[in-house]
Amino acid sequence: MKKQLVIGSLFLLGLTLLAGCGQQKTTSSTENATKSTKVIAVGSTALQPLVEEAAKKFQTDHPKTSINVQGGGSGTGLSQVAQGAVTIGNSDIFAEASQGIDAKKLVDHQVAVVGMAPVVNPDTKVKNVSLAQLKQIFTGKITNWRELGGKDEKIVVVNRAAGSGTRATFEASVLKGAQAVKSQEQDSNGTVQQIVKSTPGAISYLAFSYFKTGIQPLAVDGVQPTAKNVTTNRWQIWSYEHMYTQKKITSTTQKFIKYIQSSRFQDTIVKKLGYISIHDMEVVKDAHNQVSEK
Repeated sequence: MKKQLVIGSLFLLGLTLLAGCGQQKTTSSTENATKSTKVIAVGSTALQPLVEEAAKKFQTDHPKTSINVQGGGSGTGLSQVAQGAVTIGNSDIFAEASQGIDAKKLVDHQVAVVGMAPVVNPDTKVKNVSLAQLKQIFTGKITNWRELGGKDEKIVVVNRAAGSGTRATFEASVLKGAQAVKSQEQDSNGTVQQIVKSTPGAISYLAFSYFKTGIQPLAVDGVQPTAKNVTTNRWQIWSYEHMYTQKKITSTTQKFIKYIQSSRFQDTIVKKLGYISIHDMEVVKDAHNQVSEK
């Protein structure tokens, strides 16, 4: 009788252990499924509106997918994805141009082109400057709008923070290695747009997608900041919008990026939000800011 009880107890114990293993396996599978359908994209505020819109539309078609989009700047996006802390690092600059980033360990997915331009408070009464004058403004050589045929008013320079891809692109195209004047610095395109709008004499630079009422984009050497002029490099202040990932990514992340790169998305939402489609570019730019025809 005792022998039968022992055998029975062992049998029940075995069933319990098997059940526990099954439950553990189910939990692990659930965790993996959740992980594979969750995407975190961090970085460039110039690219942020586009990725946010893409996330909304993608999640409508894929309701089990969770896409979290955050700003923070290109430098933050690149460092976070390099560390494996996020799924996607959004950047206005090539990873090769960012200090401390091993670009060889990342994959570059170019999803759009962004034009950038100097913008001023409309009360300056200036609508066009030369490239040389623009450089003098941002290096502190020209300090009053009167020197440019505008209002007798002090120039208030608003710069982007270090690590900003927008700043890196602007300085590479305009300052060309010269030291920027010390001024207030802001982290995002949205904040800069509001400051320029509300500050008499202010000047900064923004992505085309942030051109709103209350600010005046400046032409440079008579060339207007338009998407068409960017596609031919007639307007030279522009960059690719990159979504960097690790080499090994989930199928959900891959599908999301492919969705943004698709002709359907590029020809509609990309243009609607003020970006330039990667399919429209007639030139290519490398990590050293060298431009050539396709």
